[in-house]
Amino acid sequence: MEEGCVGVELMAVDEGLQSELQKQGVYVTTWDRLVNWGRGNSIWPLQFGLACCAIEMIATAASRYDIARFGSEIFRVSPRQADLMIVAGTVTKKMAPQVVRLYNQMAEPKYVISMGACATSGGPFHKGYNVLKGIDRFIPVDVYIPGCPPTPQALLEGLTKLQEKIKGQSFSGAMKQKQGEYPIPAFGKRGLEPKYNPDVWQPPTQHPFDYQRAPASPSTTPS
Repeated sequence: MEEGCVGVELMAVDEGLQSELQKQGVYVTTWDRLVNWGRGNSIWPLQFGLACCAIEMIATAASRYDIARFGSEIFRVSPRQADLMIVAGTVTKKMAPQVVRLYNQMAEPKYVISMGACATSGGPFHKGYNVLKGIDRFIPVDVYIPGCPPTPQALLEGLTKLQEKIKGQSFSGAMKQKQGEYPIPAFGKRGLEPKYNPDVWQPPTQHPFDYQRAPASPSTTPS
Protein backbone atom coordinates (compact mmCIF):
# COMPACT_ATOMS: atom_id res chain seq x y z
CA MET A 1 0.00 0.00 0.00
CA GLU A 2 1.32 3.42 -0.90
CA GLU A 3 2.39 5.80 1.81
CA GLY A 4 -0.41 8.22 2.65
CA CYS A 5 -3.17 5.71 1.86
CA VAL A 6 -3.18 4.29 5.38
CA GLY A 7 -4.97 7.36 6.68
CA VAL A 8 -7.76 6.93 4.16
CA GLU A 9 -8.27 3.31 5.27
CA LEU A 10 -8.31 4.24 8.95
CA MET A 11 -10.83 7.05 8.44
CA ALA A 12 -13.14 4.64 6.59
CA VAL A 13 -13.47 2.35 9.63
CA ASP A 14 -16.91 2.51 11.26
CA GLU A 15 -18.09 6.09 10.87
CA GLY A 16 -20.87 5.40 13.33
CA LEU A 17 -18.32 4.63 16.04
CA GLN A 18 -16.46 7.83 15.20
CA SER A 19 -19.68 9.81 15.55
CA GLU A 20 -20.37 8.30 18.97
CA LEU A 21 -16.83 9.05 20.11
CA GLN A 22 -17.12 12.67 18.96
CA LYS A 23 -20.20 13.09 21.13
CA GLN A 24 -17.95 12.15 24.06
CA GLY A 25 -15.27 14.62 22.99
CA VAL A 26 -12.99 11.99 21.40
CA TYR A 27 -11.88 12.62 17.84
CA VAL A 28 -10.20 9.97 15.68
CA THR A 29 -8.03 11.21 12.85
CA THR A 30 -4.78 10.50 11.01
CA TRP A 31 -1.39 12.11 11.27
CA ASP A 32 -1.67 13.62 7.79
CA ARG A 33 -5.03 15.20 8.54
CA LEU A 34 -3.80 16.61 11.82
CA VAL A 35 -0.64 18.08 10.29
CA ASN A 36 -2.48 19.45 7.26
CA TRP A 37 -5.12 21.01 9.52
CA GLY A 38 -2.33 22.91 11.27
CA ARG A 39 -0.54 23.81 8.04
CA GLY A 40 -3.71 24.90 6.24
CA ASN A 41 -4.74 27.21 9.08
CA SER A 42 -1.33 28.80 9.67
CA ILE A 43 -0.13 29.88 6.23
CA TRP A 44 2.43 32.66 6.57
CA PRO A 45 2.63 34.92 3.49
CA LEU A 46 5.78 36.73 2.46
CA GLN A 47 5.51 40.47 3.04
CA PHE A 48 6.07 42.19 -0.26
CA GLY A 49 4.01 43.79 -3.01
CA LEU A 50 4.69 44.79 -6.59
CA ALA A 51 1.89 47.10 -7.78
CA CYS A 52 -1.73 48.15 -7.17
CA CYS A 53 -2.84 44.60 -6.29
CA ALA A 54 -0.71 44.93 -3.16
CA ILE A 55 -3.14 47.64 -1.91
CA GLU A 56 -5.95 45.09 -2.08
CA MET A 57 -3.74 42.57 -0.28
CA ILE A 58 -3.08 45.11 2.49
CA ALA A 59 -6.83 45.79 2.76
CA THR A 60 -7.38 42.04 3.19
CA ALA A 61 -5.16 42.10 6.28
CA ALA A 62 -6.97 45.11 7.78
CA SER A 63 -9.92 45.01 10.18
CA ARG A 64 -12.79 44.90 7.67
CA TYR A 65 -11.80 41.67 5.89
CA ASP A 66 -9.51 40.33 8.63
CA ILE A 67 -7.35 37.65 7.04
CA ALA A 68 -6.52 36.59 10.62
CA ARG A 69 -9.76 34.57 10.54
CA PHE A 70 -7.90 32.18 8.23
CA GLY A 71 -4.66 32.14 10.23
CA SER A 72 -2.63 34.13 7.67
CA GLU A 73 -2.24 37.50 9.35
CA ILE A 74 1.48 36.99 10.02
CA PHE A 75 3.20 38.49 6.97
CA ARG A 76 6.85 37.51 7.37
CA VAL A 77 9.59 39.90 6.26
CA SER A 78 12.03 37.02 5.83
CA PRO A 79 11.40 34.45 3.05
CA ARG A 80 12.91 31.75 5.28
CA GLN A 81 9.96 32.15 7.66
CA ALA A 82 7.23 32.21 4.98
CA ASP A 83 5.53 29.40 3.09
CA LEU A 84 3.24 31.44 0.80
CA MET A 85 4.20 33.94 -1.88
CA ILE A 86 1.39 36.22 -3.05
CA VAL A 87 2.58 37.75 -6.32
CA ALA A 88 0.46 40.90 -6.09
CA GLY A 89 0.85 43.09 -9.14
CA THR A 90 2.83 43.65 -12.30
CA VAL A 91 6.08 41.70 -12.58
CA THR A 92 8.55 43.64 -14.67
CA LYS A 93 11.45 41.85 -16.29
CA LYS A 94 13.81 43.75 -14.01
CA MET A 95 11.94 42.52 -10.92
CA ALA A 96 11.45 38.89 -12.03
CA PRO A 97 14.92 37.70 -10.93
CA GLN A 98 14.30 39.06 -7.43
CA VAL A 99 10.93 37.27 -7.20
CA VAL A 100 12.52 33.95 -8.19
CA ARG A 101 15.36 34.50 -5.72
CA LEU A 102 12.88 35.13 -2.89
CA TYR A 103 10.95 32.00 -3.88
CA ASN A 104 14.10 29.90 -3.71
CA GLN A 105 14.77 31.15 -0.18
CA MET A 106 11.32 30.23 1.16
CA ALA A 107 10.74 27.26 3.43
CA GLU A 108 9.42 23.96 2.08
CA PRO A 109 6.69 23.07 1.34
CA LYS A 110 5.86 26.43 -0.22
CA TYR A 111 3.03 27.75 -2.33
CA VAL A 112 2.34 30.61 -4.76
CA ILE A 113 -0.80 32.66 -5.41
CA SER A 114 -0.80 34.70 -8.62
CA MET A 115 -2.96 37.71 -7.70
CA GLY A 116 -4.44 39.67 -10.58
CA ALA A 117 -4.24 39.77 -14.35
CA CYS A 118 -0.78 41.37 -14.38
CA ALA A 119 0.89 38.64 -12.32
CA THR A 120 -0.90 35.96 -14.33
CA SER A 121 -0.53 37.15 -17.92
CA GLY A 122 0.80 40.72 -17.99
CA GLY A 123 -2.69 42.25 -17.79
CA PRO A 124 -3.14 45.56 -19.64
CA PHE A 125 0.65 45.68 -20.10
CA HIS A 126 0.68 42.34 -21.94
CA LYS A 127 2.32 43.85 -25.01
CA GLY A 128 4.79 45.94 -23.04
CA TYR A 129 8.44 45.28 -23.73
CA ASN A 130 9.34 45.42 -20.02
CA VAL A 131 6.56 43.29 -18.45
CA LEU A 132 6.70 39.56 -17.77
CA LYS A 133 3.69 37.78 -19.28
CA GLY A 134 3.03 35.62 -16.23
CA ILE A 135 5.12 34.71 -13.19
CA ASP A 136 4.34 31.05 -13.92
CA ARG A 137 7.02 31.18 -16.60
CA PHE A 138 9.65 30.86 -13.87
CA ILE A 139 8.01 29.47 -10.70
CA PRO A 140 5.05 27.09 -10.22
CA VAL A 141 1.72 28.71 -9.31
CA ASP A 142 -0.88 26.93 -7.16
CA VAL A 143 -3.82 29.36 -7.31
CA TYR A 144 -4.67 32.01 -9.92
CA ILE A 145 -6.91 34.94 -8.93
CA PRO A 146 -8.39 36.91 -11.87
CA GLY A 147 -9.22 40.59 -11.77
CA CYS A 148 -7.63 43.99 -12.23
CA PRO A 149 -7.26 44.37 -9.37
CA PRO A 150 -8.95 41.48 -7.52
CA THR A 151 -11.00 42.44 -4.49
CA PRO A 152 -10.04 41.41 -0.96
CA GLN A 153 -12.89 38.89 -1.07
CA ALA A 154 -11.29 37.29 -4.15
CA LEU A 155 -7.97 36.96 -2.33
CA LEU A 156 -9.71 35.32 0.63
CA GLU A 157 -11.41 32.87 -1.73
CA GLY A 158 -8.05 32.08 -3.32
CA LEU A 159 -6.62 31.48 0.14
CA THR A 160 -9.43 29.06 0.98
CA LYS A 161 -8.78 27.19 -2.28
CA LEU A 162 -5.14 26.87 -1.27
CA GLN A 163 -6.20 25.60 2.15
CA GLU A 164 -8.33 22.93 0.48
CA LYS A 165 -5.35 21.88 -1.63
CA ILE A 166 -3.07 21.64 1.41
CA LYS A 167 -5.59 19.64 3.43
CA GLY A 168 -6.09 17.22 0.54
CA GLN A 169 -2.45 16.16 0.21
CA SER A 170 -0.20 14.09 2.42
CA PHE A 171 2.60 15.90 4.19
CA SER A 172 5.19 13.44 2.90
CA GLY A 173 3.85 13.92 -0.63
CA ALA A 174 4.11 17.70 -0.30
CA MET A 175 7.77 17.39 0.74
CA LYS A 176 8.53 15.05 -2.17
CA GLN A 177 7.46 17.78 -4.60
CA LYS A 178 10.49 19.84 -3.63
CA GLN A 179 12.39 20.78 -6.77
CA GLY A 180 15.34 22.54 -5.17
CA GLU A 181 16.29 25.96 -6.46
CA TYR A 182 14.80 27.23 -9.67
CA PRO A 183 17.15 29.00 -12.12
CA ILE A 184 17.22 32.76 -11.60
CA PRO A 185 16.95 34.61 -14.93
CA ALA A 186 19.47 37.32 -15.71
CA PHE A 187 18.25 40.73 -16.89
CA GLY A 188 20.29 41.91 -19.85
CA LYS A 189 20.09 44.13 -22.90
CA ARG A 190 17.66 41.76 -24.64
CA GLY A 191 15.45 41.11 -21.64
CA LEU A 192 15.55 37.96 -19.53
CA GLU A 193 17.86 35.05 -20.16
CA PRO A 194 16.46 32.44 -20.20
CA LYS A 195 13.08 33.74 -21.29
CA TYR A 196 11.29 31.02 -19.28
CA ASN A 197 11.93 27.92 -17.20
CA PRO A 198 11.16 24.87 -19.41
CA ASP A 199 10.52 22.73 -16.31
CA VAL A 200 7.64 25.02 -15.30
CA TRP A 201 6.23 26.51 -18.52
CA GLN A 202 6.21 25.68 -22.22
CA PRO A 203 5.17 28.06 -25.01
CA PRO A 204 1.80 27.17 -26.61
CA THR A 205 1.91 25.24 -29.86
CA GLN A 206 -0.97 27.21 -31.37
CA HIS A 207 -2.67 30.57 -30.97
CA PRO A 208 -5.33 30.49 -28.21
CA PHE A 209 -7.95 31.95 -30.59
CA ASP A 210 -7.30 29.56 -33.47
CA TYR A 211 -10.60 27.78 -32.79
CA GLN A 212 -12.46 31.02 -33.59
CA ARG A 213 -10.76 31.61 -36.90
CA ALA A 214 -12.42 30.49 -40.11
CA PRO A 215 -10.52 27.86 -42.07
CA ALA A 216 -8.47 29.27 -44.89
CA SER A 217 -10.16 28.93 -48.26
CA PRO A 218 -8.26 26.91 -50.84
CA SER A 219 -6.30 29.11 -53.17
CA THR A 220 -7.37 29.11 -56.80
CA THR A 221 -4.94 29.57 -59.65
CA PRO A 222 -6.01 30.68 -63.11
CA SER A 223 -5.84 27.94 -65.68
